[in-house]
Amino acid sequence: MKVTILQTDIEWGSPEVNILMVEQLIAQEPGSDLYVLPEMWSTGFATEPFGIAEEEASSMALEWMKSKANIFDCAICGSLAIHVDGKYRNRHYFINGRKGIIEHYDKHHLFSYGHEDQYYTAGDSHTVVEYEGFRLLLLTCYDLRFPVWSRYSGDFPYDAIVCVASWPESRQNAWQILTRARAIENQAYLIGCNRVGNDSYNHYRGCSAIISPIGKTLAKCKANVPDTASFLLNLEDLRHKREKFRVLEERDIF
Repeated sequence: MKVTILQTDIEWGSPEVNILMVEQLIAQEPGSDLYVLPEMWSTGFATEPFGIAEEEASSMALEWMKSKANIFDCAICGSLAIHVDGKYRNRHYFINGRKGIIEHYDKHHLFSYGHEDQYYTAGDSHTVVEYEGFRLLLLTCYDLRFPVWSRYSGDFPYDAIVCVASWPESRQNAWQILTRARAIENQAYLIGCNRVGNDSYNHYRGCSAIISPIGKTLAKCKANVPDTASFLLNLEDLRHKREKFRVLEERDIF
């Protein structure tokens, strides 16, 4: 399965502008099975959603994701600030254009340091998506810091973690360490898509990457600029590594 990270510079509160930016990046890397966008890719990380978050039923960004996944015969994922059922959600959508299936994960660990928890409602369940033979665990940004939440288990086994983020440069070291830690401890690929650019609060360096189950960087985006990175994930290779070195069978049960 060919995966492409779309590391974008997000224009604050401007879905139309951000959609055009994403289309330009996709044009640079056509033919992927899965395109991965950052956290709140259409608006920027809006911890106060008023006037920014879209209604789910009429979201321009969500409709674009559905349309392009269908046209390009692929899957597209990324999170959006969404108002749905009277609540604000940081919702990570996975659009499978090949089967016409829409799945989502609501961010569980809301970023209280930035007051995200004051306005958004946290999700309370995991989402594992099945796509092209892979089982993909969806995570969003701050979730990456909580290993128990993302721990491989019999209840939700998976082959890769897809983490979309707006992770600032001030905590860049943590991003680079934690993406590798989550991959290693779960013997899974990790696809980490972070943004670049600036908003009123932070500078974002990006450093998006695809990490192997042993923590090796398989593909990465350039720092501080919009960029793409692609890699062909190999399910048989992953299974072989897990069968040869049986770390997951000796994991602690929480």
